[in-house]
Amino acid sequence: METENVALPRLPMPLMCTSFEPGCLDAAVASFDDPDVQAIARAEALYFRGQAEAADAAATAYLDADDVGLRLSGNLICGFASLSLNHIAQARSCLGAIVAEGSADADEGESEPLRASRMLFGAAAGVLLHLPTPFSMEEFASCAASLPEGLRLFASYLLAHASYLNGDWGKCVGMAENALVMKRGSYPISETFLHLGEAMGYMSLKESDHAREHFERAWALSRPDGLYETIGEHHGLLQGLVEKCLKAGYPEDFSRVIEITYRFSYGWRRIHNPDAGESVADNLSTTEFAVSMLACRGWSNAEIARHMGISAGTVKNRLSSAYAKLGISKRSELGRFMLR
Repeated sequence: METENVALPRLPMPLMCTSFEPGCLDAAVASFDDPDVQAIARAEALYFRGQAEAADAAATAYLDADDVGLRLSGNLICGFASLSLNHIAQARSCLGAIVAEGSADADEGESEPLRASRMLFGAAAGVLLHLPTPFSMEEFASCAASLPEGLRLFASYLLAHASYLNGDWGKCVGMAENALVMKRGSYPISETFLHLGEAMGYMSLKESDHAREHFERAWALSRPDGLYETIGEHHGLLQGLVEKCLKAGYPEDFSRVIEITYRFSYGWRRIHNPDAGESVADNLSTTEFAVSMLACRGWSNAEIARHMGISAGTVKNRLSSAYAKLGISKRSELGRFMLR
């Protein structure tokens, strides 16, 4: 098992930095000799397994740690876990601390990888909430090469996601693909993010076969260790792929992913909507939201039905229900309630 973090043990998110094969996550956590690094890695594992309450409890002790890597990790894990727990004040506090860390001047003697890590997670706090970042993606990209491979892969995802938000879906796909082609080790967490980035880019390009291929690759990386959180968090952006690929073949896993989606999305919208001045819908079922996302991207009812494996009549009914809940009367009005 490769562990690039050994040379730089106090970089944030040590599990994300570590190369391991799918199904070997617990062994990767146990491989850390530093007890604090192991504790943070365990909190990471709990978070990515969708165990928000346990992750929050495990990471809280590190919110004010003297070590910046531990502090960043604690705030990142608690900040995003708090969205699922509906602890909005804590989420704002933790995410604000991460942005402040990312914007702060480098300390004397600070390594370039640690500086890049601070910028990485400062940017992540904004991009993953579809909010502005404290610095440009170009500023961050200039130092991303100094990161260890696991974090560099996550950084590539973040840059791809930023391109997606700018409407450059082809660039989103290309950046994620290049990162996956060039990688050397096995990093299931970061690779899952990248494959999901490709899936959401391809869906927006209406290349659903390619999108499904990348979703299934993300699922193959995630399922052996029960890493369902990232799948659930991307549900809306995946535009029906979760239903298409999991509902029939993996009903229990599907239910767990949807549970995560509802919990996380509720908290996400409570920060995103007021801060962005937008009204991303919070009263639709996951199926209604997926159908509405596709409809506002220009998919016909017949195309949506084929993609999701449901009848055109069901699509029409789901859209009618969404219109009623949103207080609108036509397809062209959906856009202001959907994700970008």
